[in-house]
Amino acid sequence: MTSTVIARRYAKALFAAAKEEGKLEAFSQALKEIDAFLEENPDIESTLVSPIFPADLKHSVIDGVIKALDIKGTLVSFLRLLVDRYRIQYLRQIVDSFQGFMDEEMGIVRAVVRAAVPMSEDLKKKFAEVLEQVTGKQVTLQIEEDPAIVGGVVARVGDMVWDGSIKSQLQNIRESIGRGELG
Repeated sequence: MTSTVIARRYAKALFAAAKEEGKLEAFSQALKEIDAFLEENPDIESTLVSPIFPADLKHSVIDGVIKALDIKGTLVSFLRLLVDRYRIQYLRQIVDSFQGFMDEEMGIVRAVVRAAVPMSEDLKKKFAEVLEQVTGKQVTLQIEEDPAIVGGVVARVGDMVWDGSIKSQLQNIRESIGRGELG
């Protein structure tokens, strides 16, 4: 089973529990805080993930994280379950999958937009509006700078990609010349 499948299963189960408790936003925020804490403390994260350390040490470490972040209820059980089942290494993917379920529930799609140069706030807003019209959903943009695309933009929303980069256009012209279509 792939890590993505494992992460989605755990995220789906946690999402169902959060929805049942009416705490979707609280769970989402807590998961992000836990993930950020572990990212900022790589020694703690590696202790939890490493097969070298015994289970009792991992339990005391995760209990310390739970106490430090004031985690309560279902999330405490969930984190302990991840440690017990050797799944804590998937936490980052679980957080991402949980957020995906949240977005779906709220009618939000995330778009990754790669541009060769920084985009102005006005342009970002217009881009979001266009993508909202195309998808029919609220769009949250993640902007990435990528000088390799030369100019233009490449936007990805889920499985759909709109490639308006100069690099892509040049590649298409190159292929057309190679096939003898231009002339």
